[in-house]
Amino acid sequence: MSQAALDRLLAVLIVAILVSGVLTWRAGSADTWWLYSLHGLLAGVLLVASAVKLRRSLPGALAHGRWRQLLIAVPLAAATSASLLIGFAWVAGGRYIDIGPWTLLGWHGVFAWAVLGLAIVHLLMRGRWRLLRPSPRAPRVGRRLSRRSFVCGGGMALAGVLVWGAAELLDRLSQAPRRFTGSRWLPAGGIPPPTTFFGEGTPPIDRASWRLVVEGAVDRPLRLSLEDLLALGATDTTATLDCTGGWVMETTWRGVPMATLLDAAGAQVGARTVAVRSVTGWGASMSISEARGTLLATGVAGGELPAGNGAPCRLVVPNRRGLDWVKWVESVNVRA
Repeated sequence: MSQAALDRLLAVLIVAILVSGVLTWRAGSADTWWLYSLHGLLAGVLLVASAVKLRRSLPGALAHGRWRQLLIAVPLAAATSASLLIGFAWVAGGRYIDIGPWTLLGWHGVFAWAVLGLAIVHLLMRGRWRLLRPSPRAPRVGRRLSRRSFVCGGGMALAGVLVWGAAELLDRLSQAPRRFTGSRWLPAGGIPPPTTFFGEGTPPIDRASWRLVVEGAVDRPLRLSLEDLLALGATDTTATLDCTGGWVMETTWRGVPMATLLDAAGAQVGARTVAVRSVTGWGASMSISEARGTLLATGVAGGELPAGNGAPCRLVVPNRRGLDWVKWVESVNVRA
């Protein structure tokens, strides 16, 4: 495989892994398992391709003193290796690990975004982005996939599959195998850890003055106090909160079904989506049919909802990950 073909392969793999990784942030239903498997398989291939790239390029760059290129290439290789090795360590490690502000899986994501930034800089240096496409002046046969490139690519793909399979096997043999999303199970029935996506703190909210605003494509716009909301009829439901940080917990939530709230507000026939917004500005949007299956929780695990978990009101969204379980809800906007 030529150096240019290897660079193209690495670029495609990095983009594909980042795209699949971002998509997993919201994929929480069982039928999305294939997305997580694809992400792992691509990571295995990238690990092998990166090792081949280093073996080919690093000795020559050092020997010829290409320090300007190495200034970006070395951090890029380090970030790539760190992200991949941390990811596979999470899979094969068999336990939930916190390191500083993030879990081990969280650090995997931090290094992954560093890889994207460094890769862009690396490609822009001296016009290296041109390697991602064959030159129009190159012979036509040179732009075709050669037999050697095909064999080398297939070998790297096979090696990547073996790496991914070995990590998955170690996970299956551990005492605490992961959920299909990659998250580690925490004991059921408790209060979930008070985590947030960007690590922001708990906003100060006065329960007495807090109001839930329901507006948009409704016949009766509402402005409800906590007591008004609960007066609509609270119920208990068991749901699984799967955090993108790498933990998952099944527990009981108490609150008002979104369907009850929409009926009280008179959601119009032409309404299509529901947007839920937090006092922090975070939000989630979903179809009105999916929204009717959600819960506006005011309690968890048999007690009041703690402030760190979104009090006075938090959205519970079955089949989505914690990114869409909006905390500190202040508004529900129904849109046509």
